[in-house]
Amino acid sequence: MANQAGAAGLAALAICESLLLSLTENKLLTVEEARAVLGDAAAAHRSAVPLSTDGAEHAAAAGVIELILAGGNSVRFE
Repeated sequence: MANQAGAAGLAALAICESLLLSLTENKLLTVEEARAVLGDAAAAHRSAVPLSTDGAEHAAAAGVIELILAGGNSVRFE
């Protein structure tokens, strides 16, 4: 079951990355708006009710989003 959850998370990340790329490249979102979307998502995870006693899942998700904002993957903010 954990493998399915991990695969679902990777699929969701790839879809969201593709959407942000397409929306910014086609000028439907500005770079600032795309960065704000990612910032809002990270903030939501940082303040979310923990799924476990230590809240590691939300902290990890926020960390991934913050890496994207820092330019650590394929999302291009030019």
